Amino acid sequence: MQDGGCNQPAWLESGSEYNIRAGSKNDYYAKRGMSESNKNNPITGVSWKDAVAYGEWLSKKTGKTYRLPTEAEWEYAARAGSTTKYWWGDNLGSNKANCDGCGSQWDNKQTAPVGSFSPNGFGLYDTVGNVWEWTCSEYDAYSEGKQTQCNQSVTGQRVLRGGSWDYGASGVRSAFRLNFDTTDRGGSLGFRLISSP
Repeated sequence: MQDGGCNQPAWLESGSEYNIRAGSKNDYYAKRGMSESNKNNPITGVSWKDAVAYGEWLSKKTGKTYRLPTEAEWEYAARAGSTTKYWWGDNLGSNKANCDGCGSQWDNKQTAPVGSFSPNGFGLYDTVGNVWEWTCSEYDAYSEGKQTQCNQSVTGQRVLRGGSWDYGASGVRSAFRLNFDTTDRGGSLGFRLISSP
C-alpha cells in the first residue's frame, strides 16, 4: 500500500469515519481485530477493486502473476477434493472455523488469527469462516457458467465465498455464495489471491 499499489483499507483510509486513528467510528474495525500492529489477522475493509489493485501491484513487485480466483477455482481449493457440506464432513462440529455459531472463541466478535484452525486436505488454512473472500467471477445463476470466468469490468456484482466471523454457519458451507458490488467494503470482506505462472 505504501508503494501506491492500492488504496488503504477503510480502517486506515485518511478521512474515513472508520479510520482507527481519527475517525468518528474509529472503534468499528478495532473491535473486529484490525490494528496496524496485528499483522496475523486477515485484512478486512477492502473492496473488490482494492483486492484487484493489490494483486496487480504484487504481480509487478514479484514478476509473478497474482489475481483473485474464479468462483470455481475458489470452491475447488476450499473443498480440497471433498463432496460434503464442509471440507471436513457434513456436520459443522465445533471450533473448525470462525463464524456466528461455529464454536470458536472469536465467533461473532472478530476475525481470528490466520491459521487458528486446521488446514483442509490441500493444506490451505481458513478457506471457510473468518472473512468473506472476493472472487473475480460475476454474480449470476450458478448454471450460467460465469463461475469459471473472471470479469474484469470494474462495475457490477462479484461473488464472495467462505463465510465470515459475523455470518451464520450456513455461510461456511462449501457451496454457499454471496454477492456485493465491486466498491463495497466491510468488516467481514477480505480476499485470497492465487498465483499462476
